[in-house]
Parts: sequence; C-alpha cells; structure tokens
Amino acid sequence: MVMAVSGEEFAPLWSLEPEVTFLNHGSYGACPLRIQEAQSRYRRQLESEPAQFFLHQQEAALDRSRRALGFFVGADPDDLVFVHNATSGVNLVLRSLAFEPGQELLTTNHAYAACRNSLEWNASRWGAKVTVADVPFPIAGPEMVVDAVLGKVSSRTKLAMLDHVTSPTGLVFPIGELVAQLERRGVETLVDGAHAPGMVALDLRRIGAAYYTGNCHKWLCAPKGAAFLHVRPDKQASIVPLTISHGAASLRTDRSRFRLHFDINATDDPSAYLCVADAISYLAGLLPGGWNQLMDRNHRLALAARNLLCASLGIDVPAPDEMLGSMAAIPLRENSMAVPVYSAQIDPLQRSLFDRFKIELPVWAWPAPPRRVFRVSAHLYNHDSQYQYLANALRELGEAAHR
Repeated sequence: MVMAVSGEEFAPLWSLEPEVTFLNHGSYGACPLRIQEAQSRYRRQLESEPAQFFLHQQEAALDRSRRALGFFVGADPDDLVFVHNATSGVNLVLRSLAFEPGQELLTTNHAYAACRNSLEWNASRWGAKVTVADVPFPIAGPEMVVDAVLGKVSSRTKLAMLDHVTSPTGLVFPIGELVAQLERRGVETLVDGAHAPGMVALDLRRIGAAYYTGNCHKWLCAPKGAAFLHVRPDKQASIVPLTISHGAASLRTDRSRFRLHFDINATDDPSAYLCVADAISYLAGLLPGGWNQLMDRNHRLALAARNLLCASLGIDVPAPDEMLGSMAAIPLRENSMAVPVYSAQIDPLQRSLFDRFKIELPVWAWPAPPRRVFRVSAHLYNHDSQYQYLANALRELGEAAHR
C-alpha cells in the first residue's frame, strides 16, 4: 500500500487530522485554527456578560460581519441576513412563498437532495408540481444547461430553484444568464449558492436573482453554522424567518422590517456569523494576490486533479474547464468497483478508500445505481501528491475487484 502523503506549508493552519488525506472540503468545509480561536473569543465575550452582549454588542458585531460579507459577494448589506446554512435559506424562502394549484416549480436533476426535498414538500403543500430539467453529465458546455432549463419553462412556471455550483457533479452553472432568461419569461429564481462564496467571484447585484443563499462555512472557511440569504429589495416584504420572534413586533424605524425579522430573533449563538468577516480577511492574507489568487489556485489544482484522475482511470474528461470551480466529479465505469446495494448507503468504495487508505471523499450514485461518481475538492491545504495517492488507491481497488 502507498503511504499517505503529508501536508505542505498551509496544512498546519488547519486542525485536520494529518493521517487523513482530506479531499472533501466541499461537503462540510474546514475551519482554520485562527478562525476557531476567533470564535472562541466571541463566545467568551458572550458568556462573560450575556445580557450586555445580546442587548448592546451583538447588533454592531453582526453589522461589521455583514458589511464585510456584502463587499465580498457584491451586495448591499441591507439585503443580506445571516442563516445557519444554505439549506435553511432555501427552506425559509419556500416556506414564505405561496403557490397555486397547478403552478410549476422548476429545478434540475443536479439539485442538492435536501433542497429538492424541500421543493417537493412545499409543492405538495399547495398542490403545485415540481418539474425537473435533465442537464446531462458528462456535459459539453454551459449552453446545455441553459437549453435544458429553458426547455422546461411553461406558462405555469412560477419559480426556478437552481444551483450555482452543483453538489453531486461539481459544475458551475451559468447562473447569471439563467436568471436573466427566466426573468424575461416572468419566472423568479431561487439560487442555491451553497458552494459559490469563496469558490467563484460573486456579484449578487449583477446576478439579480430574487433570492440567493450561500454558505460561509464551506469555501470561506468560517465556522459551521454561518451562511447568508440575499433577498432582492422588491421581494423582502414576503420573506420571514422560520422562527418568528421579537423582530416581528419591533417599533424601530432605523432598519427594514426584513432586517428586524432576522436580526432580532430568538436567543442563539451568533459566533459563527461574527467570524465571517474574520475568515474573509484571514484567507485574503494567506497569498499575495488575496482571494483572486486563492480561488485561481484552487481552480487550477482541481483541474489538475481531475485530469490526473481521468487519465489514470482511462475516463474521458466529463466537463469543460470553465464549468469547474474548486471541485470535480468523475464518473466511474459500471462494475469497475464494488456497487452499492442501494443509494442511501455510504458507498463501499468510499468506505474502502477511508478504511484502507485514510482518504476522505464522497462517492454517490449518479444518475442512479449502479452508475456513480466520486468528487474531489481542492483548497489551500491540498496539493498534487494527494491526488496521485488517490489515483494509486483507486487503481489498487479496481485491480482487486477484478481478481
């Protein structure tokens, strides 16, 4: 067995287990030690005098983090509220909206399963219907996404829930063009941008979606429980949090009702939100070119990893370079390795990679068993030799399956 590779210069900035080859930043993110320490400081500040913190300090601290986030994602801070994760952002938008029987809610076959579940539940609640655009993977170019989505729009289409970066296949959708084309057809767009912040450059004003939610705990490397929802000003009146609390009855006039609903809420630990500004600033300082260099470096590493793995396994590259960010999904040939019994299980290949080689990455059915893909991620602590180690492990497992 090939020995696991060690980290290089940036790896010690994270608390990741050094014996594990961690190629799965995309699933849950990973928070640097410096940001973990910042969160501990915010928690000590809160617990040293909880009443003073919640009554007099929290608002200014949230505003500071929101301003930094707004600048980073190209949005007016007044149009941003913090939520715990992008799935929560999707849910609260869908729970806030009303639909009519027979209306259609459009998504794609690449939608994140949790958000697809929310779409289905809310559609059934109103007697609406979920319509699915089948976007191919492997894929030749972004125009195939646009054609597939627009081809499913009808006079009954009310809302489109679309990923900016797809979770199962790691594709960057042409979200600006999709939003504009759907808007011309009278269709509002809810963008699940879970992976986008810190992976691709964002300008939410330019994208112009009615609703856009994104995680800060993934590629921004903030603590778990930090995400945002951006709502266009003309849509804010109808969007309320899943928990209605004190903000609903506030008499303040210095802030919008939208902000009051979300900022004056039930008691919670806001330390993850407060770390967003720290995470943006800290990661910007790790490379001379700041975030632009960091995102470009991660993109190039993901491409190199994808090319290496495809060549090693004799698989055609499944997507053009411009449709990838910092992740890449690679389809496996049928029966090339152990096949899962049913799709809800953790794939035996994923288990084998971790148990035998201490490699962490996701493997799942695509589009349905027995066909499947595995996905690799690239962040600052990753390096080329880790993907070579993965390629060697996959070849070893593939050879064992055919003995």
